[in-house]
Amino acid sequence: MTSLPFLEQFAATYKWASLPAKRIFRYAKEPNAGMKENHRLALTLSGVIDRSLDDIEGLQSSDYSTYQIFESDDLVFKLIDLENIRTSRVGYVPRRGIMSPAYIRLVKNSAEAASKFYYWFFYAAYINNIFNGMGGGVRQNLTPSDLLQFPVPLPNRETQRAIADFLDRETARIDQLVEKKQALVAALKQKITDIADLLATGAEDPHRARTSVDSPWLSEIPTDWQLVRAKFLFEEMKRPVEVEDEVITAFRDGQVCLRSRRRTEGYTFAELEVGYQHICKGDLVIHTMDAFAGAIGVSEDDGKSTGEYAVCRPRSEGVIPKFYAYALRCMARRNYIFVLCPSVRERAPRFRFVRFAPVFLPVPAREEQLAIVSRIESETAQLRAVQGKTLESIDRLREYRAALITAAVTGQIDVSEYTRKGETDRRLDAIESEMRA
Repeated sequence: MTSLPFLEQFAATYKWASLPAKRIFRYAKEPNAGMKENHRLALTLSGVIDRSLDDIEGLQSSDYSTYQIFESDDLVFKLIDLENIRTSRVGYVPRRGIMSPAYIRLVKNSAEAASKFYYWFFYAAYINNIFNGMGGGVRQNLTPSDLLQFPVPLPNRETQRAIADFLDRETARIDQLVEKKQALVAALKQKITDIADLLATGAEDPHRARTSVDSPWLSEIPTDWQLVRAKFLFEEMKRPVEVEDEVITAFRDGQVCLRSRRRTEGYTFAELEVGYQHICKGDLVIHTMDAFAGAIGVSEDDGKSTGEYAVCRPRSEGVIPKFYAYALRCMARRNYIFVLCPSVRERAPRFRFVRFAPVFLPVPAREEQLAIVSRIESETAQLRAVQGKTLESIDRLREYRAALITAAVTGQIDVSEYTRKGETDRRLDAIESEMRA
């Protein structure tokens, strides 16, 4: 394995002496020939979990005799396609079972090693992106030989166990707190969308006179509203890109803005911007591949986008794009985009303008459209503020979790002293205080 600067820097942080992983682990591969074992396991971002043989989620083999057998206390690695930093990388095997033949299995061959400590150590390497970019080949893979050359620290076994127990306990506390916050974020999101959907469809006032309509996603509208096809409300724009344009992205939460203004983990960048188009601030933008998930909104900026976006301009001053962004997102949540764009795969539907044009949309008076947008924004402002603060605190907790793991497995903190002083409590309280400020 080529010596890389960031790997050397990581190894330089170890408090203890280091040695190649091959001194305490060996590579092993035992095929499940004849289906000797039928207990299936899976390496996920949440660790190694049980998985039914009947579970066909993702790309799965139907021939489990080609899988390999893992034993309790083994380590498992998925070190393929290293450029994809979001995929699983390392896991601790809690029980005997079978997993993909593409995974690397390391078996402890030293009485001085506690496998759970080395799981946390290799996990720290994963979250610090040490593996990424180290491998060779088109998809950047690491081989078992590469992995066994990885320099690992060698504290005494008692220290290894203490660190592993400490991280099991402290990360579980942080994970539970994150889970509670994620539940709060989900509840806030639901409340925000409920408010928006009621207002955008005229359903918030149960005493308002209504009329039934023949629409797949609306059962009735206020009697003073109309239903009009989208092509009479909007026209599709195909403007040439301007030299100074930056890339605009339509996000699933409805925001459409310069990509540089938001974190973009999980988004790919085009090497060639063939077919890109100019977007003007105030345009209604529909991500044709992601509209089903809510990627519909009004652009906050001038910029450019892929041709996969339907960029729409109102045909008259009586059409308020923000109102229709809320209405279309409601339509998406009611699965009508799937009805319009049937497909066997989730991201295969294309909600292009040609499919959008004949859709009947509700049309309140211009003044009511503006009032509805104002009410949605004012009634959800505090909820969105709390949601933003909560998401920020989740990020801080995850950063602290990653830093704590790295510090513990490299010996930068004494876990016994850290526990005695209640450092985790202090740090968690500090994060909560910052979020409340």
